[in-house]
Amino acid sequence: MSHYLAAPERALTLNHLRRLRAAGEPIVALTAYDASFAAVMDAAGVEYVLVGDSLGMVVQGQQTTVPVTVEDICYHTRSVARGLRRAVLVADMPFGSFNSVEQALDNAVRLMQAGAQMVKLEATGRQADLVASMAERGIPVCAHIGLQPQLVHKLGGYRVQGRDADSAAAMRDDAQTLVEAGADMLLIECVSSPLAAQITRASNVPVIGIGAGAEVDGQVLVLYDVLGISIGKTPRFARNFLADNVKRCQEALAKANAVADEVLGSIRTVRSLGAEDAELGHYSEELATYYRLYVDQSIAQGFYNFGVTWL
Repeated sequence: MSHYLAAPERALTLNHLRRLRAAGEPIVALTAYDASFAAVMDAAGVEYVLVGDSLGMVVQGQQTTVPVTVEDICYHTRSVARGLRRAVLVADMPFGSFNSVEQALDNAVRLMQAGAQMVKLEATGRQADLVASMAERGIPVCAHIGLQPQLVHKLGGYRVQGRDADSAAAMRDDAQTLVEAGADMLLIECVSSPLAAQITRASNVPVIGIGAGAEVDGQVLVLYDVLGISIGKTPRFARNFLADNVKRCQEALAKANAVADEVLGSIRTVRSLGAEDAELGHYSEELATYYRLYVDQSIAQGFYNFGVTWL
């Protein structure tokens, strides 16, 4: 772990993300919830790290993000901040944490003091006053439009947003209003690729997508989804980068178990013939050797491919 904490490159800022957009370079973005994975991401070159309220589902085992509190986000933001030396750290404002301008400012300050460089909030044009108040006080804001998971009970489920002409036009208006109010970035979730492309082209700030096609400035993925360890159903757009390694681990363990069965069968045979304890020890040692061999090979292959395909 020590090499991840070696002398870091210069810490990134919002200006770096703006330059990536201007150059047409994709912004690499992932969620993180702890210092260890944050350090791995930093070393891999991830530029935008989000402490998302998705932690309620993938870390806490909740059914939605609604139960997540400001205290939860602060705790995980502090943890992730300790592991980062380079990436821009963004913290989610959870459900019920920005019901008024005063409440929003108080909670945004808490998240910034916990280590965030920007806060993200699910918003429409009606929250422009919140965004403007934060911008006036030096709090960078990423405005989250499209599907807003904190409203899942109101929406009745997770559905693609902006499907008809009226709702698409309203979303384009929301994006413009929020940027004009001072939003430094936009995050668009679960909308059609053409609509996301329109909003991206019309905006003068970096735009991150979540299941919004390829015509955005970057896509943020939930860490646990790309590792294939999320509980329940994962989004169709989230690729499991370790799927092949899981299969290799299963095959290696199956081989090790087959060797174990063979050796145990031999031990029983030797024991039935009254062999010496030395023979039993020989077979026991062979069992342990084969088991270690297959498991160690599996683990090594998994970490090698983790580094090559994901990092």
